[in-house]
Amino acid sequence: MRVLLASALALCGTAFAASSASVDAYVATESPIAKAGLLANIGPNGAKSAGAKAGVVIASPSTVNPNYLYTWVRDSSLVFKVIIDQFTSGQDKSLLGQIQNFVAAEKTLQQVSNPSGTVTTGGLGEPKFNIDLTAFTDSWGRPQRDGPALRSTALIAYANWLRANTSTANVVQTLWPTIKLDLDYVVASWNSTGFDLWEEVSSSSFFTTAVQHRSLREGAALASALGQDGSAYTTQANNALCFLQSYWNPTGGYITANTGGSRSGKDANTALASIHTFDPAAGCDAATFQPCSDKALSSLKVYVDSFRSIYAINQGIASNAAVATGRYPEDVYFGGNPWYLTTAVVAEQLYDALIVWKSQASLQVTSISLPFFRQFLSSVAVGTYASATSTFTTLTAAIKTFADDTLAIHAKYTPANGALAEQFNRATGAPLSAADLTWSYAAALTAFSARAGVSPASWGANGLVCKPPPTVSVTFNVVATTVFGENIYITGSIGALQNWSPDNALILSPANYPTWSITLTLPASTRFEYKYIRKMNGVLTSWESDPNNSASSPANGTLVLNDTWR
Repeated sequence: MRVLLASALALCGTAFAASSASVDAYVATESPIAKAGLLANIGPNGAKSAGAKAGVVIASPSTVNPNYLYTWVRDSSLVFKVIIDQFTSGQDKSLLGQIQNFVAAEKTLQQVSNPSGTVTTGGLGEPKFNIDLTAFTDSWGRPQRDGPALRSTALIAYANWLRANTSTANVVQTLWPTIKLDLDYVVASWNSTGFDLWEEVSSSSFFTTAVQHRSLREGAALASALGQDGSAYTTQANNALCFLQSYWNPTGGYITANTGGSRSGKDANTALASIHTFDPAAGCDAATFQPCSDKALSSLKVYVDSFRSIYAINQGIASNAAVATGRYPEDVYFGGNPWYLTTAVVAEQLYDALIVWKSQASLQVTSISLPFFRQFLSSVAVGTYASATSTFTTLTAAIKTFADDTLAIHAKYTPANGALAEQFNRATGAPLSAADLTWSYAAALTAFSARAGVSPASWGANGLVCKPPPTVSVTFNVVATTVFGENIYITGSIGALQNWSPDNALILSPANYPTWSITLTLPASTRFEYKYIRKMNGVLTSWESDPNNSASSPANGTLVLNDTWR
């Protein structure tokens, strides 16, 4: 059936419209292949995981061009969230042993000293490890701050099941210490920059902030259920929610993926964040960028459209039809190609939206989402449309077709054996880069589940409102001798300190030379890092030596920091 399906899709050319039946057939045949492919990459008994310790997820069995025979905290957590959801929902009770192995492996990894630090000095931000649970010590983009958030979210899902099926005491003893380490790391570092999920840009990242916000909300709820203190989680979740709003680009109509990196910001990062923070109870909430929110839909259109003209396999496809998508349009990794997981995420976000619209029996078109909806019905106007209206029926049917067509593209470039690599060639569609990418299999499974109308459990996103955090006045003083034309600037890890941008660094006053000073308004109760830099006639000449300066703003009042240039 797989061979016949692929052939049928290929005959349609690049501008095909899939039938629901053809996508049904793909999902039916690919689902068991994807699940088997995912499990094959989990140690110690997975068919392709030789050398991996129990519970360790290998990113891919590929060892050359590229070598992905490592375990990433982010990838592993996303994979096991799929496994835990299948287990806790009753779909597959045989997965309990895998989950227990994962818990044990992650407990071990938390304690492994690594280039990012120890368990108490930042080591939880280390992105990847060797598959025997030892530290990876070569150079890499570190830290990456999404891993602890995603791992805690996966473990909280399991903890909730354990509470319901064993006892609260059991969770407190076996899981809470592990979860608490990750949550405390998120509390301390959510407002610090780090490398994004593609491991290329060090800045603030929408995906990272979104999953951190979710983890803190879930952590606060679990802490309360376990009789633990979760007040810090709630406080910082409120702050993270407010910061999340800053990624919205109202002029471009999309969510900016990263605050740095000199790219457009159009990135699968944002759609991935939307599906991994999907809460059906939150409806189309825009504050948390739910899949059917006007901002998430507008952003999805801008993201998809950015790939229409850059891939040869997308040529000839109508401007309102489904196309293959990659990480971001400026991508050059392996020549810059579509990815299986980024193509799947487009379909999944739309399926998630359809779940909510069906549940609430209406959909709303705003001025922000109007360009998205006009792809499917050019005459649609701003307004709310009940499920009994023809507009609702026309729009939801067309959006379902678009999502199915996106999965049909996924199917078209999936080889006959169902194996999912990382990418497929932008000109030929041939599989490319790492073979049997575990995340590709996980992404296919979650897209298929969303297509079937399966809703995830609520995580508490409903009714959240950004309440701007209190601020305090912080004065920075640094003793530094300079020459004529030279000035001292400051930059650091939070927005008020320009997110480590030397170009946008803030100039200090030399009124009390050799002490240079600046007073800034910073969020209260916030840890931050900073450095002073020198510029000669506005041109950067040097940074202060390592390590970074660090401090925490008080809950109220003022703070004065007195430093000497190093």
